Amino acid sequence: MTFKIDKKITTYKVLSGEDKAASEQSANDAKINALESMHENVTRPEILFGSTYKIKTPQSEHALYITINDMVLNVGTEYEERRPYEVFINSKNMEHFQWVLALTRVISAVLRKGGDATFLVEELKAVFDPKGGYFKKGGVFMPSLVAEIGCAIESHMKQIGMLKDKEMDEHQRQFLAAKRQEFEALHNDTSALGDNGAFPAKALLCSKCQTKALVLMDGCMTCLNCGDSKCG
Repeated sequence: MTFKIDKKITTYKVLSGEDKAASEQSANDAKINALESMHENVTRPEILFGSTYKIKTPQSEHALYITINDMVLNVGTEYEERRPYEVFINSKNMEHFQWVLALTRVISAVLRKGGDATFLVEELKAVFDPKGGYFKKGGVFMPSLVAEIGCAIESHMKQIGMLKDKEMDEHQRQFLAAKRQEFEALHNDTSALGDNGAFPAKALLCSKCQTKALVLMDGCMTCLNCGDSKCG
């Protein structure tokens, strides 16, 4: 394409590759800065997309239902994303109504504030009940009802892409597979297995993954679920 110059040229500059890269980077930065992000003054849309998670503990006759509603930001663009906007918890059990209501309001306020709200998961999961926790199906230990609420929020954040599972490296996977095979060879009868059929009934609680899968193998305590070993 050619252009006709009608005015006198007073100055000129030849753009280098670095200049072009800097110009493109500046344009991309301006585009990113113009994107919509979660903040406390964002307008709530008429429709929110949500998911409901059921929590049934041995400490209560009635289940809790946690509903997390998401706001979709930058709809129709390559930067479209879902971010949690509000949390509701419902149950027939009114015993915990007061603190559950307070907890949902605080969590919702933090989510709407914007920024990285994933820290909520670890804070909630670290809460311990002085009366004692309980084991979920599969042998996973829950230190409190609040911790299980944190696990539900964690599952939701993973579902929408805010959190990612911590994957084992190839060495860890091979080590865990070898330990499982060794365990199965030693305990090929189902009588030694627990209710979940995956780990031995006498397995201890692993402090790393909170699962009853810690067994003594080769003189070393080893977790058959996450591969954690006291011998390194």
